[in-house]
Amino acid sequence: MKMPILSREERVFREPSIFAVDMKAVTLDNVLVNLFMLMRNNGARIKLKLARNATFHDVNTLKEKYFKTLETRQELVGFSDYPEAIESWLRSSLVNMVFRGKAKENISSMRPLHLESYRIRNQKYTRDYNTADQIFIMINQRPEVRDALKTYMSIGWDNFSRKLVDNPTLDIDTAGMLHLIKMVDIDPKVVNVIADISPLLKKQADLYCDDVVRLLAYQNSMPRSVFIDYLRILTGFHLALYFHQLVYQLPKMVDAGSAEESEGWSMVVDMTDRLESDISDIACADMQHLLDGMLNYIKASYTIKAVRRMPGASLESMNQIFHRIKNYDASIDAYFQVRLSDVLSNYDKEAKTEEEREDARTYKSELENYLQFEDTALQKYVLCLMNVGASYQLKYGRQFLDNVSMKNTESALMIDGRSRKHQRRGAIGSKLLEVLVQLLVLTPKDGGGFSSNPLSIRQLIKSIRDRYGLIIDGSDEPRFSDADVKTHMAFKANVDALKSKLRQIGFYTDLSDASSLQKIRPRYKFND
Repeated sequence: MKMPILSREERVFREPSIFAVDMKAVTLDNVLVNLFMLMRNNGARIKLKLARNATFHDVNTLKEKYFKTLETRQELVGFSDYPEAIESWLRSSLVNMVFRGKAKENISSMRPLHLESYRIRNQKYTRDYNTADQIFIMINQRPEVRDALKTYMSIGWDNFSRKLVDNPTLDIDTAGMLHLIKMVDIDPKVVNVIADISPLLKKQADLYCDDVVRLLAYQNSMPRSVFIDYLRILTGFHLALYFHQLVYQLPKMVDAGSAEESEGWSMVVDMTDRLESDISDIACADMQHLLDGMLNYIKASYTIKAVRRMPGASLESMNQIFHRIKNYDASIDAYFQVRLSDVLSNYDKEAKTEEEREDARTYKSELENYLQFEDTALQKYVLCLMNVGASYQLKYGRQFLDNVSMKNTESALMIDGRSRKHQRRGAIGSKLLEVLVQLLVLTPKDGGGFSSNPLSIRQLIKSIRDRYGLIIDGSDEPRFSDADVKTHMAFKANVDALKSKLRQIGFYTDLSDASSLQKIRPRYKFND
């Protein structure tokens, strides 16, 4: 029997200065709803306490309390005549639901159509496990990008008067949601505020901000619903990339004693949508390398968390923390000798019977044998933390990665056959490919703004590799310089699969065998 040997504070894995997410299975719509709340309230999470007639939102509440009141005020016509149509509209276009179609189905929130969508939500079903905090930390790195997105997502609403504002770009679903929101009389109560934290991987955060800027270039060219769907996909994509990079880079930072970001991460993606494709073995090996590296990432995180709890270290920068770990000295060792002694002396603290005490003594003996292979008190203490929490973090870290990678969907960065033969691998689903192409056909203009220009297949492949580290054709990659003919043929088939996907989503048509004429055409053309 494993006895509790650590305090609750010591068990906590989450460290916002590394990664603000408490890794669990998340829903990207919930992430956006909570992100909009943070953007509206300057980084504050608020608990909405209804000032009058406090209630748990459900479909009947929205119909009977909100729509009926709007009809009484003569702001809505026809609800009493067509209540079934209103309910159908609510379910299909306005709200997100949990356990849909089951006896215990409930509303989680309004769909993230507008910055104010968080105002009608059932907090129990809208948890995002601080995932929105991480996105807010990333986008907050460039306030001008945050404010531009906030402005677009606020269209149609005046926050001071709390009234709708006529806007020709406002679609019927968003307008309907805003009519419901104005009925909610709230007393906002701040739960907590995100600290002013700089993202650890600044280059990766800046890449997300740059992609949001590119997406905003389309705000007057594409329907609002399409824009928000793209934003959801883009947010999940960058959360997954950030986590990939973190698993790769954090152990290196600890070893180097510096927060300087390293280069070199890449991942082969399977474009074929076939579980037994020629490229699958390479793509599966790259994904497995990430999953194998998660244990080192967890160990590095626990090490940083432990050192940050030392006296005087809580306010230090990440660079200073890394420097402490790298330049391990007698004072650090003495501190963790005491902590380790406390941990081992409490091994039977909660044992109540002689049998439990005997189990605890056996566990302590095994733990001490395990610790003798580590050199320093810090390493031994971290091993105690790992012994308690590593398996939990591995399990839920994979679930988190699956969800933000939109596994096995059209927006996927990962596919999985759910078997030993068909394991997880990197991929680019057709919907994700559509989003990336829309961003990559844009070229920055001198003085600001973008122009849209055709891309060749080779240019697209190179842009995806250089910008995101995703390899579609590895023929020119140094790590495949000695590859055999089978590997080169696999990459050729992968490129052909990319072309096929581009044809399916309407970006590419073969006009000639000449590669110079095989162009990806922008869907939206504009000069500003």
